[in-house]
Amino acid sequence: MDRRKFLKVLATGASGLAFGNALKPNELQASAPGKQSDKELLGVLVDTTRCIGCRSCEAACADINGLPEPNLDDEQIFEKRRTTSETQYTVVNRYLKEDETEIFVKTQCMHCNYPGCASACLVKAMHKLEEGPVNWETNCIGCRYCMVACPFDIPKFEYNTPTPKIQKCTFCWETRVSKGEKPACVEACPADVMFFGTRKEVIEEAKSRIYQAPDDFYHHIYGEQEVGGTSWVYIAAVPFEQLGFRTDLGTTPYPKLSKGFLTNIAVIDLLVPTLLLGISYAAKNKKNDK
Repeated sequence: MDRRKFLKVLATGASGLAFGNALKPNELQASAPGKQSDKELLGVLVDTTRCIGCRSCEAACADINGLPEPNLDDEQIFEKRRTTSETQYTVVNRYLKEDETEIFVKTQCMHCNYPGCASACLVKAMHKLEEGPVNWETNCIGCRYCMVACPFDIPKFEYNTPTPKIQKCTFCWETRVSKGEKPACVEACPADVMFFGTRKEVIEEAKSRIYQAPDDFYHHIYGEQEVGGTSWVYIAAVPFEQLGFRTDLGTTPYPKLSKGFLTNIAVIDLLVPTLLLGISYAAKNKKNDK
């Protein structure tokens, strides 16, 4: 490769690097949520002491999102723990207390106050709305960093379709909540398991229930402080590790932990291919010169 061609390749790499800097992780969540507007974050309290395992929430979620209808009569579904998937945005699992009493727990996206998935997204396809929901747009480049960055293992990728998307709970934002309605799962629950309101109201309701019946609850609100707080919070009768919850997350928002690392990923993703291209180009020219 002569000097002119080498400089051309190098210039391509420099422009790519500049573009990489423009694709730094979404830093919207680096400041406190709600501070950039007068809107309060929305939230949902899930009281696991009330859940009866009917899975009406699963059916309502499937219906509003056009997903496969779950078989609510299948009792064997509780034999093993399930996770959300690209075709199931929420699932209900069963756990047993020491006295064999059943506890049912609904799982879905937690809609973090400072979402690691949004921070990891190089093109801001995953982003947090100022009202609270964390949602996905179609400008996704398929890097799947959001899946790695989520501490709750929620975003799922459609591997078996020619036009794959990242799928997860949307908080029913477009279909219901933005129109002043409750999320479909909240509306459908016959046992009043979920309480929908502003996040402030949700936390106050959780504290009130624990205060009024201290013997009935484990004295912790899961999601109030974990990873900087989440829009969906839980109360339960037993410690949360007994219900499949991660209790090793700490209270530091994930974007603060990953900011420097994720910024470097954008640079590496663009610089390394350019470097390899330059090496390949030089090798081919050397071979042709022989």
